[in-house]
Amino acid sequence: MRVATDVGGTFTDLVCLDDGVIRTVKSDTTPPNFEEGVLNAISKAQLSPGDFTFFAHGTTVVINALLSRKGSKIALITTRGFRDVLEIARGNRPDLFNFAFEKPSPFVPRYLRHEITERMDYRGQVIETLRLQELDQIVEDLRAEKVEAIAVCLLHAYVNPSHEQEIVDRIQQIWPEVDVISSNHVCREWREYERTSTTVLSAYVLPIAKKYLGKLDAEIRRRGLVTNPFIMQSNGGITTVSGASGNPISMVESGPASGMLGAVAIGREIGEENLIALDIGGTTAKCALLHGGQAKITTDYKIEWDRTNPGYPIRTPVVDLVEIGNGGGSIAWTDEGGRLHVGPQSAGASPGPAAYGRGGDNITTTDANLLLGRINPELFLGGGHDLDWGALDRAFKKLSEKLNDTPEEIARGVIRIANANMVNALKLVSLNKGYDPRDFSLIAFGGGGAMHAVNLGEELGVRKVIIPVNSSVFSAWGMLMSDLRRDFLQTRVKNLTETNPDEISAVFADIEGEAIAQCNKEGMDKSRMRSVRYADMRYRGQEHTVKIEVPEGNFTEIQVEEIINHFHDAHEREFTFRLENQVELVNFHVVIFGEIDKQDIPRKAVTGAALGAAHKGTRRVDYDEAGIHEADIYDLSRLEPGMEFVGPAVVEDPTTTLVITPGRSVTMDGLGNIHISLEDNS
Repeated sequence: MRVATDVGGTFTDLVCLDDGVIRTVKSDTTPPNFEEGVLNAISKAQLSPGDFTFFAHGTTVVINALLSRKGSKIALITTRGFRDVLEIARGNRPDLFNFAFEKPSPFVPRYLRHEITERMDYRGQVIETLRLQELDQIVEDLRAEKVEAIAVCLLHAYVNPSHEQEIVDRIQQIWPEVDVISSNHVCREWREYERTSTTVLSAYVLPIAKKYLGKLDAEIRRRGLVTNPFIMQSNGGITTVSGASGNPISMVESGPASGMLGAVAIGREIGEENLIALDIGGTTAKCALLHGGQAKITTDYKIEWDRTNPGYPIRTPVVDLVEIGNGGGSIAWTDEGGRLHVGPQSAGASPGPAAYGRGGDNITTTDANLLLGRINPELFLGGGHDLDWGALDRAFKKLSEKLNDTPEEIARGVIRIANANMVNALKLVSLNKGYDPRDFSLIAFGGGGAMHAVNLGEELGVRKVIIPVNSSVFSAWGMLMSDLRRDFLQTRVKNLTETNPDEISAVFADIEGEAIAQCNKEGMDKSRMRSVRYADMRYRGQEHTVKIEVPEGNFTEIQVEEIINHFHDAHEREFTFRLENQVELVNFHVVIFGEIDKQDIPRKAVTGAALGAAHKGTRRVDYDEAGIHEADIYDLSRLEPGMEFVGPAVVEDPTTTLVITPGRSVTMDGLGNIHISLEDNS
């Protein structure tokens, strides 16, 4: 019995795969005690952790603590003279002409940023010896301030971490109660500000993550779990509780990453290796481009970045995705000029959309879909709750009076704006990266994915739309398809035309040796490990890099030339040009995978029933510009592989609503995935 749980902003999802039988459950997310929502989902599914042979968990506790500023009181210890790196930050602004621009406030106030005498050069050679005796007074001051965690980030520690390690050892010796984390443990890349920011944010969530994962681990073991639980990371792999607790910033995009890796697994099974993946939840929508059966991993990640805010950089491996504040619970509102907007504010699970009847008095995307007939009132909230028509009417009336328009026209406007926001995000991961959407299929999941997918696919111009089996809990399902994964990056700039290939090979070998030892220490089985190498490369004189996969073993001059040519091709695809400049290898990137036993994806049963067995009747559905139609309504649980029909239609079950526009043909494959053809769109 393999079980995975995913904590979202609105719902906590559970998927259980037991000898080819899949069970799914949704329960409310329970902030700030997120583990309660997980345990509630297990109880609701009537499962006993003692029966689990595998348990994986994805969590939003890290990103929520960062965004809500509910982390720990932290301090920073850094090289003398570099106390204000966080304050100085970067000079580049998202909006060049915003003269009212203010840099975001550091997570560590200046009085908690301490300097220590020491200095390394860029090659990792000691210029000034570490004066460790200064640390005793620093620790005494921080203890008096009741600091809960300490970040240690020294100049050039990514090359030589020995001074950082001495500081950490000394702090743990004289103040064992405090949590401490050093930059060499979370980020071995250059860029002083980005590395310091990453270390500080990891320290900010360290006590919370350790407490949360510790409570979850203890409680689920108390209920009988005998196997080791695994935690989903932002890089699309799972790790042990020990690995996640020691580097909590690696969980910053824990949930979304698992959905993207689940899409890769499904695509591999059905022969669709070029996919644009879209996850629409209750609070946000996330999308990523999957090319050649792989999800791109990046360390160029920021939180709170928008058109006017540079946000905070986090240099940790993350599935390269775009996330926007548009989900089923996104609130519709008007600005001072009377213009309608949708999101990023969300009604969440409580009070939720107006129709929930829990006190919500604002229109959300879900309310708009409900008013237009796209959601079956009898299946609202899984069919276990009656919707509150009175609250829905009052919420629409409030917006109708403000905009002087009918509720139906407002609902159409809300859907159009939400779709436009999501299409823009989809373009950021495809067109803006040099990929033509017409060469891809759109795979959509999450609670709202199927609802909007066909409209979005038509607007984007993809070949087809795919709604995967168990789409409403797909991120949790993706964890069952994931292997253990740890990423190890280190900056060592090498000019590939001047460096001996043996030197490149030696650096990769050193990093792999350290990585395997670290993974083995965290409980990964050495016999089931495999490594994959990447290189972040650039033209000499450039700022940005492009990540390239490179071969195993010792390099030859011919292989180095092939790597350079591969870089030229990738750079031209992403940035439309190539140069004759010399090429540099900036970051060495080693990924260690630990293979996990998996069950095959169950195939959908075929009874030979006719399509009519799945037909529930018709319902009046508003398709906006495509008009109002009597749509055929199909029961998702009764559809079988080989069944075909044409829209206008709605396919539904208690957790999924798939809206199919007029004229679109629909089929189901052997696994239960639904395919909607848009070929005439290209």
